[in-house]
Amino acid sequence: MAGHMSFPEPPNIFSSWYPIGIAVIAGVLYALRQWFRGPQYIATTKLKGKTVIVTGANTGIGFAVAVDMATRGARVFLVCRDEAKGKAAEEEIRKATDNMNVIFMKCDLASFKSIREFVENFKKKEEKLDILINNAGVMMCAEGETEDKFETQFGVNYLGTFLLTELLLDLLKASPSARIVNTSASASNLGKINFDDINMKEDYTPGQAFAQSKHAVDMYSIKLAERLKGTKVTVATVNPGIVNSTGLRHLPMKTSSFLRLSLGLPIWFMLKTSADGAHTTVYAAVENKLEGVSGRRYKDCQDIKFDDNTKDEEFCNKLYEKTLEWTGLKKARSEIE
Repeated sequence: MAGHMSFPEPPNIFSSWYPIGIAVIAGVLYALRQWFRGPQYIATTKLKGKTVIVTGANTGIGFAVAVDMATRGARVFLVCRDEAKGKAAEEEIRKATDNMNVIFMKCDLASFKSIREFVENFKKKEEKLDILINNAGVMMCAEGETEDKFETQFGVNYLGTFLLTELLLDLLKASPSARIVNTSASASNLGKINFDDINMKEDYTPGQAFAQSKHAVDMYSIKLAERLKGTKVTVATVNPGIVNSTGLRHLPMKTSSFLRLSLGLPIWFMLKTSADGAHTTVYAAVENKLEGVSGRRYKDCQDIKFDDNTKDEEFCNKLYEKTLEWTGLKKARSEIE
């Protein structure tokens, strides 16, 4: 038929437009995939002699960060709630990095008792802490409570992180130069703190509970950086972006078999891998030019602004005072300042 085009025969394929079209499409897809992955932080900073804690290090971003820290020669503590998974991660990272100073220690951020026990045991092993990476957290889970009767996401993502950090401040101050890296999320900008119903008993939604917990993390990070002025401890907040990891396990695209199958390829294509998501955390933890820089927020290895309502000094102070009460640190305040 006149004007009809068909796929060329093999001998003629490279004399047609098909290879050019295929190459262009492949190039565009590759470029898009790289863009979705975000910047790759590749600095070779060594951490020999440094002690690092990574919470939630048995899987996802935490595991990738721990591998990076171990590769740089640090003494890395994998702080996880699941002993079997923590031990397995310890063995895997040791083999992958040839670093035998990778140590699992159990700690459940949903339990103030567990956090205190961990800190007590850690202080028996170490006299200083150089990098604290507060990575562990939960996202969009069903309504529930921690051991201490707080809404799960607020209790784990914020209160657990707060208590662990406060109890380790003396070891961080004992380091010649220490960094605290707290993990936030874009949802923080949608969060608000309801002091009258902190557990969201009246109107619980997984999304709003997650946003509240990360909003609190951001406010705590700002307040902590202010409190630590004049010391050699800096505070950074990181937003790793949307990562295709176990952190998404409570979302419909992971819980529904139909959605998991139908959206599997687009999800893989558009979301970061755990290794990709770890780059900003590693950047905040080791980048030399950030030495002495505190109270900043980072995404894709770049400085980004906090939302205006996050920086409200009066609100940050109120949250800090209330959190001291919630975690039982109010009476011990003089010991942690």
